[in-house]
Amino acid sequence: MKKIVAITSCSTGIAHTYMAAEALEVAAKEMGYEIKVETQGSIGAENILSAEEIQQADAVVIAASTSVNKDRFTGKKLVEVDVNEAIQNGKKLIEKSLTSPIYKSEGEEDDVNDVKTTSNKSGFQKVYSHLMTGVSYMIPFVVAGGLLIALAFAFGGINAEGEMASSLKKLGDLAMTLMWPALGGYVAFSIASRPGLVPGMVAGLLASQMNAGFLGALLGGFLAGYTINVLKKYIRLPQNFSGLLPVLILPLFSVLITGLIFIYVLGGPITALNDGLTNWLNGLTGINSVLLGLILGGMMAIDLAGPIGKAAYFFGVASLTNLSQGDVSNVMAAVMVSGMVPPLAMAFSSTIIGKNRYTREQREAGKSAWILGFSFISEGAIPFAVADPIRVLASVTVGASISGGLSMLFGSGIAVPHGGFFVFFIPGAVQNVLMYVLALAIGVIISGVLVTLWKKPIDKAKPQNAANAGEAA
Repeated sequence: MKKIVAITSCSTGIAHTYMAAEALEVAAKEMGYEIKVETQGSIGAENILSAEEIQQADAVVIAASTSVNKDRFTGKKLVEVDVNEAIQNGKKLIEKSLTSPIYKSEGEEDDVNDVKTTSNKSGFQKVYSHLMTGVSYMIPFVVAGGLLIALAFAFGGINAEGEMASSLKKLGDLAMTLMWPALGGYVAFSIASRPGLVPGMVAGLLASQMNAGFLGALLGGFLAGYTINVLKKYIRLPQNFSGLLPVLILPLFSVLITGLIFIYVLGGPITALNDGLTNWLNGLTGINSVLLGLILGGMMAIDLAGPIGKAAYFFGVASLTNLSQGDVSNVMAAVMVSGMVPPLAMAFSSTIIGKNRYTREQREAGKSAWILGFSFISEGAIPFAVADPIRVLASVTVGASISGGLSMLFGSGIAVPHGGFFVFFIPGAVQNVLMYVLALAIGVIISGVLVTLWKKPIDKAKPQNAANAGEAA
């Protein structure tokens, strides 16, 4: 029996991480292989692989949208892909891992019979994984800060008056201040490992102080990470002084180089671009705002939180983080309501109006999709999309686009980047909340009805299946 070990990780560490793990476990079981999957989700690593299990494994599968440390897999056959590939092609991925090159860690000498492989990802996928790593560490700061500020307004009004409200506001502001250093620092960490944290965080803090926002912190993180890689490549010290490299040389020169380039070269243009984007968003009215909502809504649903959906989400987060105190983001509201539509629409179709069009397993998945949808986890629709991609994706994209456009038309706004329906109950977190709920309901109903009408009932297949079963018996 072949033994496989695997790691799964997605940018938010919520849905794709565990869907990929389940897909690999099911695929391995069908192939007659033994597998253990370590999930690196939002609550940390679970089902952690031991050194003995790694040693006994025939191959390693890493399915991750973020960067994963591979040092412990040195000397093992290893394949590394995006997390979505594990969800869609579990068997093929396991087969590929068994014929993959042997992984050798950075700096290790290659043997004649061994091949050094760093990743099976393309250049774009590598950059995307660095971005996702930074965002995954940033989002908890934004969520915690946004919710604390919303609670401060709920307790003390728009000026957060009173001791409790003032304390909540202070905590929220502190968390929001740290999100840019977290983004820059962990993008650089993904690129250059631990030495990248210092210059990356400094670049993120510079972006905050210069009002360069999301783009500034992001580019600062990339600049810091690649600066560290260049320094490590060209700086060589005698063995007796090699200990100075990580504690003195790299931090000093990386912060100096990254900081000066950011201050005198990148910071000004990025700040101007950030201010221009903010002014453009604030100036959107009428048909222009509705059109933006339609586009963002479609993007959120077309690949169910894949790269296109993530791009729309980042756009919403960028609009949120540029707000003045007490303001809400219409763009973030359109993004969030659109992202809730796909799983809720599929739950509505599979458990209420179109039960005869789904298998028993899909109807069970529909029950979970209610919770995932209300939690703003678009991936809840993935089991349905995998089975019937054209009908499902087309239907949910229409409804999500309409919800995004209606949200902008109604003037709904939100003060936090995540939380879904559960933040609707926090006073001050959502502007024009009743119309916001209406926009969500309309999109869900439209998508649910569309996919139900488009899919054919499967009850007619039951007698045939029963007959086949009888013949087999």
